[in-house]
Amino acid sequence: MRLFSLAAATMAATIALASPALAALAVGATAPVFTTKASLAGKPFDFALASALKKGPVVLYFFPAAFTPGCTVEANAFAEATDDFAKMGATVIGMSNDPIEKLNEFSVKECRNKFAVGVADKALIDKYDVPLAMMPSRSNRTSYVIAPDGKIIFVHSEMAPKGHITGTLAAVKSWHAAHAGGKAKGTK
Repeated sequence: MRLFSLAAATMAATIALASPALAALAVGATAPVFTTKASLAGKPFDFALASALKKGPVVLYFFPAAFTPGCTVEANAFAEATDDFAKMGATVIGMSNDPIEKLNEFSVKECRNKFAVGVADKALIDKYDVPLAMMPSRSNRTSYVIAPDGKIIFVHSEMAPKGHITGTLAAVKSWHAAHAGGKAKGTK
């Protein structure tokens, strides 16, 4: 009997680890407002979500750690798509529990000076209900698109970088198409 319960527990753990983790904040939820240290082109600044939302939608993506293979691939892909996001009034910011000094370097080398990366401490990761990666206080890879009204309009939570850029870009395009009448609502 004990062998059966051990096998069942092992199988359940294997299925849980093999399945993509889903972020708990769902589409339609209100995004928690925050201010954090961030870096763009190697220069630190204070990033405030509320200020960014006044300009248009925000693509907020959490990643485990700067300069790791998957996070580098994802940052490079977001850098390549940044102009497409900007054409629709969207701001892109990556979030990691790395020190600002490391993010300064990452913003230049891997984000190619195209978008900001900010410090996501455990409290911010918890506010966004982003599942933790294997390392304590490191988030998994979770992307949100937040409309200017503060509502989440897209969520993608999966450790592989694939799908994060295409999904967020499609969500921003859809939002822009629905709100563009020459100018998107919530933009100036």
